[in-house]
Amino acid sequence: MDQLNGSQMISEALKAQGVDVVFGYPGGAALNIYDETYKQKYFTHVLARHEQGAVHAADGYARASGKVGVAFVTSGPGFTNAVTGLATAYCDSVPLVLISGQVSLPLVGTDAFQEIDAVGISRPCTKHNFLVKNITELPKILKEAFYIASSGRPGPVHVDIPKDITATMGEFIYPQNTYMQTYKPTLKGHQNQIKKACEAIMNATRPIAYIGGGAISSNSADLVREFIKKTNIPAVLTLMALGVLEKNDPCNLGMVGMHGSYAANMAISEADLIIAFGARFDDRVTGNVSEFAKSAKIIHIDIDPSSIGKIINADYPIVGDLKSVLEQINEKISWAQENLRPWHEQIKIYNKLHPMCYKDSQQNEPLKPQWVIEELGRILPKDAIIATDVGQHQMWVAQFYPFNYPRQLLTSGGLGTMGFGLPAAMGAAWAVDDKSRPVVAISGDGGILMNIQELMTLSATNKRVINIVLNNNFLGMVRQWQSIFYEERFSSTDLSIQPDFTLLAQGFGILGLSVKTKSEFSAAIKTALSSDKSSIIEVKIDRFENVLPMVPAGGAIYNMILE
Repeated sequence: MDQLNGSQMISEALKAQGVDVVFGYPGGAALNIYDETYKQKYFTHVLARHEQGAVHAADGYARASGKVGVAFVTSGPGFTNAVTGLATAYCDSVPLVLISGQVSLPLVGTDAFQEIDAVGISRPCTKHNFLVKNITELPKILKEAFYIASSGRPGPVHVDIPKDITATMGEFIYPQNTYMQTYKPTLKGHQNQIKKACEAIMNATRPIAYIGGGAISSNSADLVREFIKKTNIPAVLTLMALGVLEKNDPCNLGMVGMHGSYAANMAISEADLIIAFGARFDDRVTGNVSEFAKSAKIIHIDIDPSSIGKIINADYPIVGDLKSVLEQINEKISWAQENLRPWHEQIKIYNKLHPMCYKDSQQNEPLKPQWVIEELGRILPKDAIIATDVGQHQMWVAQFYPFNYPRQLLTSGGLGTMGFGLPAAMGAAWAVDDKSRPVVAISGDGGILMNIQELMTLSATNKRVINIVLNNNFLGMVRQWQSIFYEERFSSTDLSIQPDFTLLAQGFGILGLSVKTKSEFSAAIKTALSSDKSSIIEVKIDRFENVLPMVPAGGAIYNMILE
């Protein structure tokens, strides 16, 4: 059998898993890993400019491609810098493997230079983690890491490898299959529960399909579309599910929840049956739980049994892989019933009462952010990938961009991580042909500065990401809350003193543009699309524009602030 050192085993394992790109940042405890990375020819290593950026890039790669993202970091501060990236992936169920260097085994527990209890820190923000203590364990652990990350409910897995292990020789036998006694995700739904659920669906008069991010991570979008087409049941989507249904699908009521559409929030509130497809009933969707859909029976389909009944009790719980369960439901379910016609008429009334709209500026400037997002949707190819940061711009993108495909929107929905958009877009640019399928990162003037160093990575690797900065000189979402709930006491949210974004772009060796008018914005997007370089387009927008509708925290989702 082959005798390899630990670093060579890592490379061989990544080759076996089909890994083509790794994002990372080297350091002392990871030197052996990086020496082997230099020698191998199986994957490309992308040198990020910060460990958080590396993990977000691996995350963005995973979301855009559906594959497992991989990142390398060193011990101590290298690892702690990566933790926010792990937590972001964990909260959004993204398959990712982080391999970190650690001090040599004899030094573990001695407060050695750059030693930190990495597995202790990563435990609450990973699906699973490993500390490798023997070279004989390494092949099996690496195989299990990829299996755990990508099976069941996906999530990040952390593998901490002491430096001496990466240099130790051992027999390399990479397992063909993985068997774990204590980890066996349930794939097939219970037949009797599925039968009961189908009966409930056919008997409902005000049903709503509530579609979550699980529809994307399980690769079930086509089956969800088949279900909606077959039943004609109106659907609401979470932020993480945008793109599962086409924007203009007549059954698509849009995003539901705190900044969801009036029609989506009212429809789910009045439903007599909610069919949850890979959704977790989080607080941004339900609002006040005691007031949420009080007349509805709940069908909850999820591969993670801990999600079912966690927030809202399920009348028809179905544990299983959404793709498998939907295949069974679509076989059993009948075509649309006439009894849904009054329900659709009621929803039309909701849409007419308060459509998703905004008051456009009568003057050429300042630009309304909603118009900017709509114009972007008109200019970009239909399948362009959009990554966002977190804040007002994120919600405007969710409300007004025409998402038509799964894996088209990359955004931090669970943890709400500012600084995610740019490095996530960078990762996506490695997952697709970024020259033929544009990758666009949309940020606010606050979030863009949190990981702006990754512009250097884009410049150095000749990848093209169009970075749009909606600049209102505020931490906009915090300012909005201060305006509505804190009597306009704008504490520490004014960002009037800023860098010159066009000069900043030039310093990184990319294209820099700043626009104030509609014609300037449209021209800037076309210029960026015609360039092979990455770019920053700063867009001056209305400083005091709010994201509406808005459900106050803890309120019922049918009680919305509309203007």
